[in-house]
Amino acid sequence: MPEGDTVYRSAKNLNSALAGRVLTRCDLRVAAFATLNLTGQTVDEVVSRGKHLLMRIGEHSIHSHLKMEGSWHIYRGGSKWRKPAWQARAILANAEFTTVGFQLGTIDVVARDHEGEVVGHLGPDLLGPDWDEDVALANLTGDPAREVGLALLDQRNLAGIGNVYRAELCFLRGVLPTRALGEVEHPEKLVALAKRLLEANKDRGERTTTGKLRGETTWVYGRAGQPCYRCGTTILHGELGDTALQLRDTWWCPRCQR
Repeated sequence: MPEGDTVYRSAKNLNSALAGRVLTRCDLRVAAFATLNLTGQTVDEVVSRGKHLLMRIGEHSIHSHLKMEGSWHIYRGGSKWRKPAWQARAILANAEFTTVGFQLGTIDVVARDHEGEVVGHLGPDLLGPDWDEDVALANLTGDPAREVGLALLDQRNLAGIGNVYRAELCFLRGVLPTRALGEVEHPEKLVALAKRLLEANKDRGERTTTGKLRGETTWVYGRAGQPCYRCGTTILHGELGDTALQLRDTWWCPRCQR
């Protein structure tokens, strides 16, 4: 599941393959930008912003969001792609590497000095240079009546938390995702834990919130009907959403979380 740590790692790897190198191919398979050709230009850098990715090339920024199914691959030379070509929505290549964005949920191009149009709405990035714990906490607790599980997922509060971290954070802090934020004790500890978890996972190939790198890597996420590792109670599953966020799956332990 692509979350802030996944996108951070993708940006880091893409930056290593593209930054400072001249593009020999630029193929954006989106109608609005199909005629844009940045071939011959040098890639300045690739950075992440929450769950968004920005490729800065001269006066342009190519913005992408993985959504649920997207991924960026890096290939050397003429290596065979691991996914079918019809799923490719963006191809950027240089003399050494070919990078391919498959099944990207969003891809568009903006002027580099207008990046705020696509990422300006985001709260502080948990893995970014703009991270500000006080601002993130103020954003998160701004609506005391809102469910904590929704506030954590709202990228306008703090950027980088997806469905996995939402479920795991609520479990680790012992709160039901449906509990109102105004009823959550020490919400600052929730923010601090989110930062620690994403930092711990940002350079790992496999995400873990339990500390184990094989098998039992999540406490509740994706474990409906299975026993809680702490108390043995059956993990429950439901959906949570509001007018700002679409319905998303969530998981919890009814004994460990109150």
